Amino acid sequence: MDEAGRRAPIRKFVIFAAALIVAACGRAPSDPLEGLAVGERGRVVRVIDGDALVLSTGQSVRLIGIEAPAGPSRGREGEAGFEESKRALEDMALGREVELRYGGLTRDRYDRALAHVVTTDTLGPKYWLNAEMVKRGAARVRVYPDTAAANDLLLPLEVAAREEKAGLWKGRLWAITEADALPDTFQGFQVVEAVTSGMQGSDFRGVSCDVLLERSLLVLEIESAAAALCQMDPDTRIRARGYVRNLRMEITHPLNVEILEAP
Repeated sequence: MDEAGRRAPIRKFVIFAAALIVAACGRAPSDPLEGLAVGERGRVVRVIDGDALVLSTGQSVRLIGIEAPAGPSRGREGEAGFEESKRALEDMALGREVELRYGGLTRDRYDRALAHVVTTDTLGPKYWLNAEMVKRGAARVRVYPDTAAANDLLLPLEVAAREEKAGLWKGRLWAITEADALPDTFQGFQVVEAVTSGMQGSDFRGVSCDVLLERSLLVLEIESAAAALCQMDPDTRIRARGYVRNLRMEITHPLNVEILEAP
């Protein structure tokens, strides 16, 4: 075989490999919300707070999987961090076209759409707004069982935001406290760390068990959708998140309790 004959297969291989590279480079990145039901589109005409907005269609939307400081309501002042959180969502979304993605229940009792929200126009970068709010330290993760789809992707983003002291993580406002240091009168959404000391039954409707914590009066109220957490061993180091009232933290989904390595 002459030199040209020997080089022909090599040229064909190089061309084939180059074609594969071009195809791979041109391939669209995977959609983290793939498989969720596609909902309405509209332009964001108002941002209520860091996890709620209104579309040009008149539809109010609650961004699922996240919890942002609430604004003023019924004579009450807005929560600390409200303005910064609201501004973060306004900067990304106000005036932009967005699309709703549903991963479960689509409406709450106030007729708000419960959705992941992605921008669809060319007025700025493409954002998955729920995730971006967590990345920017403008919202924390909060998971409900009927809207839990894709929420697991948000937790690592919160860890990174906390480590980088992004947004509201940079001060003491969102500092994660030990459960035994939480004031007895505290009420509201909180993230705490603790060591479990045991489990007991509960007489509350819809509650599978109470998880007790070392050196703390705070009790984790494990609701039915999170019943697997009742099997946690004592002496388990955890990070728990939920609404606290009367020294009881409601745990609505297994993702709201992270198992940590022992120090």
